[in-house]
Amino acid sequence: MFSRRAFILGLASAVFAPGAAFSARHKKHFVLNPRYEPRTVPFSRRYEPGTIVVDPHRRFLYLVEQPGVARRYGVGVGKAGLAWSGRAVVGRKEEWPRWQPTKDMIRRSPRKYAKYAEGVEGGPDNPLGARALYLFSHGRDTYYRIHGTNEPWTIGHAVSNGCIRMLNEHVEELYDEVGIGTPVVVL
Repeated sequence: MFSRRAFILGLASAVFAPGAAFSARHKKHFVLNPRYEPRTVPFSRRYEPGTIVVDPHRRFLYLVEQPGVARRYGVGVGKAGLAWSGRAVVGRKEEWPRWQPTKDMIRRSPRKYAKYAEGVEGGPDNPLGARALYLFSHGRDTYYRIHGTNEPWTIGHAVSNGCIRMLNEHVEELYDEVGIGTPVVVL
């Protein structure tokens, strides 16, 4: 299994500016638009503290900290026609999760996904990145996730197969803050 320590040691020689990210898959340096950096912001919507609220149109995920205040993160969201909205809960959490494309993904893009039909083990080349929060509704897996990414340049765009993507550092922070059963609202 891939370890976080090995990943960090592999990057030890890299020097990053604030907002910089590294794509292990494509070995290129990327600077995140400062708009998508995590920050604490006023939040007027009424949700209980601890709730995750995703606004796919604005490309932000909010973790409600207290009434009127949330931690905001930039995200990448689903392409038109593939996005999901509704209410769910975090039903499972995984560090360096294994990924397998859904049958629908393979059907839509067989050239891109068929070769991964058996799945990809966790690590820097895995599309789910460093952490994944699995969204469940009515006790069933929705097959939608809040997860890291090995394509950091997708943050702020509608590019995924419906999941909510975050920079690996950001999803690690969120992962540590929420537990199983955390409510999730995707607007």
